[in-house]
Amino acid sequence: MVVFCTDLDNTIIYSYKHDIGDRKRNVELYQGREISFITDKTYDLLREIKNNIIIIPTSTRTKEQYDRIDLGIGAFEYALVCNGGLLIKQGKSDADWYEESLKLIEESIEDIEKSLLVLEKDERRKFELRFIEKLFVFTKCNNPGDVVNELKQQLDCSKVNVFNNGEKVYVVPVNLSKGMALKRLRKLLDIDYIIAAGDSEFDITMVNEADFGIVPNGFVEKYDLVCKAKEMAGNAVFSEELLEECLKIRRSK
Repeated sequence: MVVFCTDLDNTIIYSYKHDIGDRKRNVELYQGREISFITDKTYDLLREIKNNIIIIPTSTRTKEQYDRIDLGIGAFEYALVCNGGLLIKQGKSDADWYEESLKLIEESIEDIEKSLLVLEKDERRKFELRFIEKLFVFTKCNNPGDVVNELKQQLDCSKVNVFNNGEKVYVVPVNLSKGMALKRLRKLLDIDYIIAAGDSEFDITMVNEADFGIVPNGFVEKYDLVCKAKEMAGNAVFSEELLEECLKIRRSK
């Protein structure tokens, strides 16, 4: 069994803030607004890939946010959301998977709860404080880099990862990673080969756990890491480059 685990935002789909050209189609509505798009070429490549590989969207989005997306190629049998904490099977969250996720993060809960107390009082916070599915913490802050550095000094970084993506600030248990989710998925589905693609810090463990990882141009330098993933050239929209690479790999198997 060959599986393609792919991040969504800025990997396959792009918000209205990104210029991906005029040949695109809407894939997400929110409060009546078109907020996310894919290129027409991405759509065509996804249709071809779905006929040859099991695609498993692997996202930090919540289930509610994931459910808003319609790529136009039919439903996926499986998806991983909440950074791998939830497994979606035929549209529904798998209870056993979620219970195992909660057990995996037990050692991190004390630091998660401490981060909630600290962020609740932080005057730089400009968004509600969310404890997503009792799995990880999310908010938005002014001066997010400073917030992250201060949290790292107060929390046990052997138990939680603290980082920001722009103004978004996250506190995530070390065992709640996309890489861990792929390890669990291998056992559950008896997978022979995993291709994984992603663009952010959330995706580092996933592309390293996969048999073949795909990342954008400059990814390794940006995160200053040793990564076995293949960087794309950056000559086209990342989604198009990675999907063409995915097809090449599949044809070689």
